[in-house]
Amino acid sequence: MATGILGQASLTAGTNTTIYTVPATTFSIVSVHICNRGTSTATVRLALASSATPTNGEYIEFDAQLETYGTLERTGIVMNTGKLLVAYSNSSNISVTAFGIETSTV
Repeated sequence: MATGILGQASLTAGTNTTIYTVPATTFSIVSVHICNRGTSTATVRLALASSATPTNGEYIEFDAQLETYGTLERTGIVMNTGKLLVAYSNSSNISVTAFGIETSTV
């Protein structure tokens, strides 16, 4: 089971990006840090999804404003087997890091 950094990405503007997928027979407790490296405000989305294209009901952040050089954190997110952590932004200056712990369910 993994601990520490579970996934990282530099987002491509206008594209859903899967940051992390919970492995089979595992649940995870995850924290997410989103950083705006750019010189203008960006909008970001974050979803706990069943596929790489989230449905409306799977978002936990939707078009949140991330100020210049700003950060957004979500902590203590419990994810079950097969769930994907998916991020999106209107900017290519966004970094996302998911860190936490995976625990076996068997």
